[in-house]
Amino acid sequence: MNGDWYYSHDGERHGPVSTDQIKDLATGGRLGPDDLVWQAGMAEWTPAGRVPGLLPPATVPPPLPVDDAYSRPIPLSVHAEPDVADIQSKKLIAGLCALLVGAFGVHKFVLGLTLPGVVMLVVTLISVAGGGVCCFPVAGSLVMWVVGLVEGIIYLTKSDEEFYQTYMVRKKEWF
Repeated sequence: MNGDWYYSHDGERHGPVSTDQIKDLATGGRLGPDDLVWQAGMAEWTPAGRVPGLLPPATVPPPLPVDDAYSRPIPLSVHAEPDVADIQSKKLIAGLCALLVGAFGVHKFVLGLTLPGVVMLVVTLISVAGGGVCCFPVAGSLVMWVVGLVEGIIYLTKSDEEFYQTYMVRKKEWF
């Protein structure tokens, strides 16, 4: 690659420049792979990206930093595109179930969270059946009722996107 170079950038012809100068332009980002270049001995103007050794080697970006999975949303494109009406109806049903029958964990089953739903149901049934906590037969069911009430309020006050990301994608189990 000896000799003077000519190049076209943004539709304007420039040059002559030396090989070192054209490489500096490429390194500085002022000459891209689609910009045309020519020098004596070449049959025609050629994209700079097709001339071996002219552009700096492409660098591979470093890996993404590892962070808390709950700190960034998962793009919807990773999953099947959800139907907005489905998200809204699931949010409404889960929220109302949590407010009305939250102690039984019905809202957990609506969201596909089987284990937390079973835990709430069992605690409530055992508590009501007389195996209560702290000498109060209904203490366990009261706690589960409060949990359901709080979760119902949280569900209904979140935006559809927050609800979808938190409870349908990440499957957050409690609060």
